[in-house]
Amino acid sequence: MSTFNLIAESPLGVFKQFCEEGKLAYQVTPSGQAVFYPRIVAPQTGETLSWQISKGEGTVYSTSVIHLKGIEPYNIALIDLDEGFRMMSRVEEMPPEKVSIGMRVKMKMSKDKEGRALPVFVQGDSK
Repeated sequence: MSTFNLIAESPLGVFKQFCEEGKLAYQVTPSGQAVFYPRIVAPQTGETLSWQISKGEGTVYSTSVIHLKGIEPYNIALIDLDEGFRMMSRVEEMPPEKVSIGMRVKMKMSKDKEGRALPVFVQGDSK
């Protein structure tokens, strides 16, 4: 098997492929515990993991506004997804200082500078 195939079939490669298809994927243990960031085996137990697709809805756990010289301020946020995992992303389509802890958000796929799919969030409906 070539090195390229190993990378494409890695947990991160699988996650990125789901993103390219517009899906936010995460892994689960045999007992149903959500696992994120993609891994080869479950943390602590070494159990086999399977993939599921998130509905992409969650709540802002924390947020920070980043100010860098020469670019518009943006936010970095930790999002608690309803399926039970937390991920780092950003909330778009609103001023970064308006993003607040406890805000409901929903995922949308965006493209990075290289054209790769990237899960970001926008304000969602109240739960």
